Amino acid sequence: MLRVGLTGGIGAGKSTVAARLAEHGAMVIDADRIAREVVEPGTEGLTELVAEFGEDILTPDGALDRQALAAKAFRDEGSRLRLNAIMHPRIGRRTLELMNQAAPDAVVVHDVPLLVEGGMATNYHLVLIVDADEDVRVKRLVEARGMAEDDARARIAAQATREQRQAVADVWLDNSGTSEEVLGQVDALWRERLVPFEENVRLRRRRPPQPPVISPPDETWPAQAERALARIRAAAGARLVRADHIGSTSVPGLPAKDVLDLQVTVPTLADADALADPLSDAGFVRAEGHWFDQPQDGAPADALWDKRFHFGADPGRPVNLHVRAAEGPAWRLALLFRDWLRANPDEAAAYADIKDRLARAHAHDASVLNYAEEKQVWVDAGFKRAEAWAQNTGWTP
Repeated sequence: MLRVGLTGGIGAGKSTVAARLAEHGAMVIDADRIAREVVEPGTEGLTELVAEFGEDILTPDGALDRQALAAKAFRDEGSRLRLNAIMHPRIGRRTLELMNQAAPDAVVVHDVPLLVEGGMATNYHLVLIVDADEDVRVKRLVEARGMAEDDARARIAAQATREQRQAVADVWLDNSGTSEEVLGQVDALWRERLVPFEENVRLRRRRPPQPPVISPPDETWPAQAERALARIRAAAGARLVRADHIGSTSVPGLPAKDVLDLQVTVPTLADADALADPLSDAGFVRAEGHWFDQPQDGAPADALWDKRFHFGADPGRPVNLHVRAAEGPAWRLALLFRDWLRANPDEAAAYADIKDRLARAHAHDASVLNYAEEKQVWVDAGFKRAEAWAQNTGWTP
């Protein structure tokens, strides 16, 4: 099952996106609908709201008068917290019930207005943000909902900012234009990303090897890495020592393959094995086989250099996840190499040059091994220079 979080500001048009995903076969769970269901007449939720806020929050026919409730529940922080204590557990339980009813191969889309404000992004394999220019949103709210323009702008201002949404967005759907334009984006997203992503997670299918192609530096790589690391931290839980963005995409200004290298450090490889299923379920599929790092300084090729390796299952965001034991030396070397390149622009430029030359030389190889092996020669020599830099500067991970 693939869990997708869907959100967007008022008037952005996320309902249009949700409806289209449902047409494609997604199971859409509407948080607003659940919030209404758990306080319908006859429910324990409504009974508890009345006990807390009084009979005058009811309409003459015994239903919840939402405006009357809002007038009481949002007058101060204490009242708001009491409302949340009644509503949130019930909404959460009902949401979990519906998710548990989903088929193993389902794409579950959770339509949540306050996903960003509630810090819920790590609950999903992917977060979709629907956005539109503010003037477009205001026009829709005035024409379709009959709001006054000042009220519409106030409602927009009270929600998460565009920057806050961008920070958690794996997919940004611009709905400033026609409905046909955004629906075309949704159709491509379903076909090219959501369906294969679900299959990759369920079938534990790894990403096929790709020829080395060096891309110009992308200033969004660190933000993309942080979104993935947040999911990894949530999946790893207490076994995690640390989780880091490593490799070329972690060095500002350095050209690189458009693949995020991430590192999870755990106490032992037994902990790494215990995380095989949690990380795979979270969208980082465990690779079979014996994975290890190149021993340095004549060290024996023993278990201290062994690691576990996972591939990101999202076809729209390639990830290599290295899971290394704190009892071994390789996790430290990965961090040292990154920080050394960040602090030494000449070394970073030399590394960029060797990668570009090797990538062009091996662009048509059937395997990426030749590229990786030849690059490792420079990296091994770089480790020695990095160790000298660490001694001179007092660097520690």
